Amino acid sequence: MPDQTKPDAARPLDWVIFALVPLFFSTNIIFGRGIIGDVAPYTTAFLRWTGSTLVTLPFILADRRAVWTFVTRHLLLWLLLGGLGMGVCGGVVYWSLNYTTAANGTLIYTTSSLFIILFQWMFAGRTIGLRELVGMAIAFAGVMVIVLRGDLAALLRLQFNIGDLGILVAAISFAVYSILLRQPALQKLKPLSLFGAIALSGALVLLPATTYEVLTGAPLADAPMDWAKIAGMVAFASLAAFYCFQQTVRVFGPAQAGVTLYLMPPVSIVMAIVFLGESFAAYHALGIVFVLGGVILATVPAKSAS
Repeated sequence: MPDQTKPDAARPLDWVIFALVPLFFSTNIIFGRGIIGDVAPYTTAFLRWTGSTLVTLPFILADRRAVWTFVTRHLLLWLLLGGLGMGVCGGVVYWSLNYTTAANGTLIYTTSSLFIILFQWMFAGRTIGLRELVGMAIAFAGVMVIVLRGDLAALLRLQFNIGDLGILVAAISFAVYSILLRQPALQKLKPLSLFGAIALSGALVLLPATTYEVLTGAPLADAPMDWAKIAGMVAFASLAAFYCFQQTVRVFGPAQAGVTLYLMPPVSIVMAIVFLGESFAAYHALGIVFVLGGVILATVPAKSAS
């Protein structure tokens, strides 16, 4: 039997897929920002994850015994994963994008990997080296530059944008979600059936908030362009991003695959400028330097000696 832990030799197509990972992940905030005012935020997230569930339904059915065992024996974990990964990182993100830009949202969301390190240190006895501490400090300095729009005096006035803080909450939630994905109970499911099961959980968790939006007259998807944007979220931000990231992990290994996430901020800012007409400010450039530099310094493992 071949060694499944050894990365396969990379082909030109694999490098293309590698480059597509940050592009597909970045489309989530771009679509989310673009649909503001047309469809309510929690309704948007509900439709996105309901669509993802329907697309992956064949894989769920093929792996139905393992899925059913997981859901019945670990119901709270299943709902928590859906609430954190799809509820907070879906509905709350789309709500926050009413108040902040796609560029800011992506830059702040990049700090998720830093919170993973912090939480593992707090709750799992993980040691944090000096390099990681310095990297975390630099990255958080970058986040503060973005949140304050380069105005340090705003820190004294405590004038934070609520949308920026909402994205920061989502970044923390995604960190917890990522740590929970390492639970042994989830390893018995196949990748696509696991993704579909969590997508279903997210849709169920989002249903009450979606129902409230519908009953209170919030804007719904009632135009072809609305449905096109939601379809884009399902196809690109959910299914394509998941597949490309999994393929990148298989070919290049987890460490190198994680580098693709560091490419999200510059990719997202370019996409926001091209598709949303957002402007590029000097504090964005400074934030990119600090956030990316800090995240890479804190999360990229040091090369081991031969």
